[in-house]
Amino acid sequence: MKIHGISFNIDWSAFKPGRTFFIPCLNLDLAKKETKLVTKRLGYSVEMKGVIENGIRGLRVWRIR
Repeated sequence: MKIHGISFNIDWSAFKPGRTFFIPCLNLDLAKKETKLVTKRLGYSVEMKGVIENGIRGLRVWRIR
């Protein structure tokens, strides 16, 4: 998955329900759009929220189902 020209290598097979990951980014809308494209293709149900963690703005993604 590529956001802001940066490749993020997510191990989608290990992204089980209840797991989460964080993508540092400035444009949350773009990050949500790219993440939604991949998760929809894989049939994953996710929740996404813009957060600041350790002073870094980004997108937190949780797999629901």
